[in-house]
Amino acid sequence: MALNETSREAFKAENKQNKEKEQSEKKSKRIRIRLIPIWLRLIIVLLLIFFSTAIGAMVGYGVIGSGNIFDVFKPSTWTYIIDLVQRK
Repeated sequence: MALNETSREAFKAENKQNKEKEQSEKKSKRIRIRLIPIWLRLIIVLLLIFFSTAIGAMVGYGVIGSGNIFDVFKPSTWTYIIDLVQRK
């Protein structure tokens, strides 16, 4: 019985030391300062999506469709494409 009680006490003491060690590690953690803030990352991602869509439309219309690359930005081109799709 005495062996069980001493091992329990040793176990409790070890747990207490571990908890104190974890608490001291939590206090000493560094605060991370981001190089690029999250709001700027979101703006960059949205701009990249916009530019990749524009470049994809230019390649699709100009290179694959053998038209003028910059005609993809004219409203008349898009009305023509929409008319083609809606005629079906």
